[in-house]
Amino acid sequence: MPASISSTKSRKQRKGRYNAKPHNRRKLISSHLCGDSGNDLIHQYNCRSLPVIKGDMVRIMRGDKEIVGKEATVTTIFSRDMLIGLDGINVKKPDGSEVTRKISPSNVVIIKLNLSDPRRKEKLDKLREG
Repeated sequence: MPASISSTKSRKQRKGRYNAKPHNRRKLISSHLCGDSGNDLIHQYNCRSLPVIKGDMVRIMRGDKEIVGKEATVTTIFSRDMLIGLDGINVKKPDGSEVTRKISPSNVVIIKLNLSDPRRKEKLDKLREG
């Protein structure tokens, strides 16, 4: 079956995510760009979503009431779980220690991009030109 054809069955979609190869898995850790009137990254870069990288600033849009609306920097990418870790968003373990809370990239919006990577900057410049 060609790669362009995808199944509509949920079971096959989940299987595809779990069995994805690392270079494809990286693209699955993507998040929407901010579309606020003051910080409109969608129109600025002519793109709706991008893979999240370490150093991006994000706003949590969905989840528990105590974390929704918080803005934090991405500190870690859990590519095996397809989740991200944010600075200052922690959860306590039963022994009292704190660990980074894993959040799905679909539940956050990128509000500030990390442009230190020259490849990413080049890609965004191409997208901006159209």
